[in-house]
Amino acid sequence: MAQPFLKKDDDHDDEADYSPFLGIEKGAVLQEARVFNDHQLDPRRCSQVITKLLYLLNQGETFTKVEATEVFFAVTKLFQSRDLGLRRMVYVIIKELSPSADEVIIVTSSLMKDMTSKTDMYRANAIRVLCRITDGTLLTQIERYLKQAIVDKNPVVASAALVSGIHLLQTNPEIVKRWSNEVQEAVQSRAALVQFHALALLHQIRQNDRLAVNKLVSSLTKGSVRSPLAQCLLIRYTSQVIRESASNTQTGDRPFYDFLEGCLRHKAEMVIFEAARAITELNGVTSRELTPAITVLQLFLSSTKPVLRFAAVRTLNKVAMTHPIAVTNCNIDMESLISDQNRSIATLAITTLLKTGNESSVDRLMKQITTFMSDIADEFKIVVIEAIRSLCLKFPLKHRSLMNFLSNIIREEGGFEYKKAIVDSIVILIRDIPEAKESGLLHLCEFIEDCEFTYLSTQILHFLGIEGPKTSDPSKYIRYIYNRVHLENATVRAGAVSTLAKFGAMVDSLKPRIFVLLRRCLFDTDDEVRDRATLYLNTLGADGAVVETGEDVKEFLFGSLDIPLVNLERSLKNYEPSEESFDINSVPKEVKIQPLAEKKAPGKKPTGLGGPPPGPPSTIDAYEKLLLSIPEFANFGKLFKSSAPVELTEAETEYAVNVVKHIFDGHVVFQYNCTNTIPEQLLENVTVIVDASEAEEFAEVASKPLRSLPYDSPGQTFVAFEKPEGVPAVGKFSNMLRFIVKEVDPSTGEAEDDGVEDEYQLEELEVVAADYMLKVGVSNFRNAWESMGPDCERVDEYGLGPRENLAEAVNAVINLLGMQPCEGTEVVPSNSRSHTCLLSGVYIGNVKVLVRLQFGIDGPKDVAMKLAVRSEDEAVSDVIHEIVASG
Repeated sequence: MAQPFLKKDDDHDDEADYSPFLGIEKGAVLQEARVFNDHQLDPRRCSQVITKLLYLLNQGETFTKVEATEVFFAVTKLFQSRDLGLRRMVYVIIKELSPSADEVIIVTSSLMKDMTSKTDMYRANAIRVLCRITDGTLLTQIERYLKQAIVDKNPVVASAALVSGIHLLQTNPEIVKRWSNEVQEAVQSRAALVQFHALALLHQIRQNDRLAVNKLVSSLTKGSVRSPLAQCLLIRYTSQVIRESASNTQTGDRPFYDFLEGCLRHKAEMVIFEAARAITELNGVTSRELTPAITVLQLFLSSTKPVLRFAAVRTLNKVAMTHPIAVTNCNIDMESLISDQNRSIATLAITTLLKTGNESSVDRLMKQITTFMSDIADEFKIVVIEAIRSLCLKFPLKHRSLMNFLSNIIREEGGFEYKKAIVDSIVILIRDIPEAKESGLLHLCEFIEDCEFTYLSTQILHFLGIEGPKTSDPSKYIRYIYNRVHLENATVRAGAVSTLAKFGAMVDSLKPRIFVLLRRCLFDTDDEVRDRATLYLNTLGADGAVVETGEDVKEFLFGSLDIPLVNLERSLKNYEPSEESFDINSVPKEVKIQPLAEKKAPGKKPTGLGGPPPGPPSTIDAYEKLLLSIPEFANFGKLFKSSAPVELTEAETEYAVNVVKHIFDGHVVFQYNCTNTIPEQLLENVTVIVDASEAEEFAEVASKPLRSLPYDSPGQTFVAFEKPEGVPAVGKFSNMLRFIVKEVDPSTGEAEDDGVEDEYQLEELEVVAADYMLKVGVSNFRNAWESMGPDCERVDEYGLGPRENLAEAVNAVINLLGMQPCEGTEVVPSNSRSHTCLLSGVYIGNVKVLVRLQFGIDGPKDVAMKLAVRSEDEAVSDVIHEIVASG
């Protein structure tokens, strides 16, 4: 096929890329396809037309049924040509057109004839095409030929049959599984590609039988695999068996490890690398086991082949996250890679060195990186910056040199993401290293003078307003901030006004000066700037003295908006101007949830259409109205929270049921949303029998059955439990759906008079600690944390045991507490060994809670966590710790 883009000529003054397919139209190509009907076929011309058709298909062009059929029948006439090149194109276009069942029969005889041809190329391609377009009926007719092809002496034919088997295993597994003997024989083939494909197919056939896979790996690790590609596959299967083996312990005694270590001495480089990578990725791998793998990777670092150097340094980079000491011996070799022509290799080498280097090597590394940074793209620079940030947190005493490095590169050319990564790193270092605060803030002030990104300028100004007043000399930042009022666009000017006001509120000695500066802003050309200046002047007082109490001003300027912005927006849209002013306290604070879940299976309808109507101003309000309309629940008080629906049945079952948990201060109500998916049945007197034997603190007090449940018409039944008031009681509930079944006459739609009582087992349901917590975010966590005060703070440390990575541990704790992550801290960088996560929420009883989680990897995989909780009630802070301790 022609290359998609070629040079027209060598004239560099008019250098233009063009495509040989530029401007072709489907209609014109279909007209050209008439050449397939010529009595004297031109193979070259026919191949060109097929190429154009394939191009159109791969560009997303769709052919109508008539067009596709016409092209297909025309192409079938090309089987009379003996030209090998044209025949290969015919095979390709037939696969792409994917003819329908009634059309396939037209080419079946030709393809089956080619399968038994003496030309190996015909045989191999015919097998591939037939297996692509055939159905199960035809497959049984050609099965005998496919079995013979698998053990054919020609490796091209055998590989074609094996690859076809891999694809057919997805659609006709029972037929392919009958080929096990032939595939087993092909595994012993001397042809490298045949052995590779045979092993892949044999493993897929047995993959659901762990014992069979174990036996397969055990027999092949004795040395019968000669193909390097197949050997790499075998190494991967061996690693899988090790991971799944019951004897896989942390002591290092695991089956098949000797095989992996033996592969490190293989003559093929791909096998050596695959074995080394597999050893480094073993769970609980020890330093002794790592040593031989690290040794061969170290040898690859000095290879003349870029692909080996890249593979080795990338693997060592991953190992450095969990075993930095084991990689230290490779540091000298990796330092030579900093100047590698391949920038990907150089970037990985630097980031690995930053993870494994010691405090004494920091300055030397910084000098090497400085000359390197100007030669790489922004995406690589971001990776380096993140590694430098981690290094600075690891060696806080080196913050000065690392901060200077960041401040120097921030002035270089670069895009938004690159500059944002630097600013984020400086902000994190300021927050986590107190000694770096003042120098870091000055670096940000200097950067903002040349910053071309409005977003970064406003974020820096916001951060200055929080941290600047807490420094020893806040006045030195005023000049930088006020310059933004004169030299920037309106958005940045408005941000600068807000920052000035924060300095005035927090630093008494600066109030008169700030008052003068704000008055100058009253003459700005932008409405937003003038409005902010007016607002802050009124807040600070006409003479520069604070009119309101200091705490009121701080709360106004620094306080967090503890309601979701989407809720505020919706409430403002629904507000109708009147004499009664808008009350922000009327805005719901909970995060919106969907009232009812939908079944995932295609064709299913929502299972809870009997619930709250769609599009209510607040989901919890809609649920509350629904529950208050039921007399049995009317005296339960105010509804605190309603959970997302929990599915109690699998998809495509006779009855679809999910449940919503409604939490009150002293009660829990389960709302079971039921759907009958059998047209010939009518269900009556539908109830859920709940067994609360594993929920000792709950006592059933009321239930409301569902009188009738016709086909595909969802309904609801309720069960209520009493629990200790204000206590986060937890427990497990077994559920049994009980009902009377009446047969329905399909012709009339009428149900029989007599019915039969029946039951249907549902999944278990749990009430967990997270059900007593509302997800309510805060716009500025640091301010909210400091305003909460340390009086009700509780701090403790916990060991979370072995985890795959920090992200898994963070998600587990977030799900356990059911709180809202703040400021994007739920996202854990892939190469991080420590992380801080911020959570906020409202606990039952409307008690605000803030949580600061600090995670770190202690040992190879063990995760340690420091939990700090602040709330409006010290008893609630204790409860949060109890939840984590018991979870």
